[in-house]
Amino acid sequence: MSQFLPEAFHSFLPNLIQIFYLIATGFFIVGIKRLGSPATARSGNQLASLGMLIGVVVTLFDREIIAFEFIIAGMVIGAFIGIFAAKKVQMTAMPEMVAIFNGFGGGASALVAWGEFTRLDPSIFDTQGLVTTGLSILIGSITFTGSFIAFGKLKGFIGGGRIALPGQNYINLLLTAIALGLVGWFAVDPEYQLVFWLLFGLALLIGVLTVLPIGGADMPVVISLLNSYSGIAASMAGFVLGNNLLIISGALVGAAGLILTNIMCKAMNRTLINVLFGAFGGVSDAGDSDDGDKSYQQTFADDVAIQCTYASKVVITPGYGLAVAQAQHTLKEVANILEERGVTVKYGIHPVAGRMPGHMNVLLAEADVPYDQLYDMDEINPEFKSTDVVLIIGANDVVNPAAKTSPGSPIYGMPILNVDEAKRTIVFKRSMSPGYAGIDNDLFYSDKNQMFFGDAKKSLQELATALKELD
Repeated sequence: MSQFLPEAFHSFLPNLIQIFYLIATGFFIVGIKRLGSPATARSGNQLASLGMLIGVVVTLFDREIIAFEFIIAGMVIGAFIGIFAAKKVQMTAMPEMVAIFNGFGGGASALVAWGEFTRLDPSIFDTQGLVTTGLSILIGSITFTGSFIAFGKLKGFIGGGRIALPGQNYINLLLTAIALGLVGWFAVDPEYQLVFWLLFGLALLIGVLTVLPIGGADMPVVISLLNSYSGIAASMAGFVLGNNLLIISGALVGAAGLILTNIMCKAMNRTLINVLFGAFGGVSDAGDSDDGDKSYQQTFADDVAIQCTYASKVVITPGYGLAVAQAQHTLKEVANILEERGVTVKYGIHPVAGRMPGHMNVLLAEADVPYDQLYDMDEINPEFKSTDVVLIIGANDVVNPAAKTSPGSPIYGMPILNVDEAKRTIVFKRSMSPGYAGIDNDLFYSDKNQMFFGDAKKSLQELATALKELD
């Protein structure tokens, strides 16, 4: 930065830079705070982005890393890529995009540590610097390959079931122990380049072998954990560079990712250890699917319209199927018609509905569904007993009573939306096939339930038409 400022500024330039870092940190903290509510989430995201922009620009100028023209060019290209991704990536593909971004974040941290180590004479690093360099490479590389495996599983390029060698968990633990040993060796003898490269390669391998055995239904938790890893790796890279802002921002991302991971594990009533070492959601782990003697009731738009019209309260429970069909606007149209008829409409959101926390909230916000109609699981569950009709649209595992009644089920113990307590449930679904977790759902065969088959958007359009014809 010094070459762009008058000579008089140079004496207090270091303090000025730290002030800019402090301002950027303030934007991060306030931004994260505002992400806690759908009403302020957009501005929170913008504040955090502004903080990151300040941090990046100040760092590039301060360190005189590259020429001024390249900084501007990089910002323009980066902004174009970000706008293109935000406009073009479908809502259903957000988890995949987050996985990719996590991978890039972890890879960048590893490369920063690698670059700093190879750029300077190893003898100038103290023990702490070498340990943080080794850990940044280890965690960043694990995040990089692990995130791309998670992307492949979510995208369907890799099977969602458990893909593992015999004794895979023990192999992973052994490799992790060896990698930590290599970090120690690297700190003691940084001149021995082979250790550095062994650590790099082993970390990349651990990322693959750790995520590959985890079932597809657990990928949201894994992505959240990898997000935390990328933050920790960035924080480590901050120690390597001696950059306070990178340390703080990385720590914030790491802590936020861990908190989110903990929330998701609680929502599934599972421990992180169980997620990491017990595959769930793969085809090979499907639960009881013996439905040969079971029968179900099918319904159609006209009948659903009549039931909803004469109901006092209708609760809508959305899931990934709604996002896939991009039916949120049609759903809002149906809700508007019902409200015009005096029906109370609420939305019950499970913490892991969809494939990412907050997925359903964002989806419904896109259709201008009022925030005060969105209810978390704990808020809406007591209301199901007084609900006339529940419309379950594209959701499956989060309403499966097996979580409460079948000790042998893989999802037993997972808190669910208690839709089975309502007077009537109507499931919008393409077929009777199991949900993402591969587990059959007894709710479909309940006397109080009806199945409305078809694409969610088309079914809701038919329902809206049927409701209008009742006038």
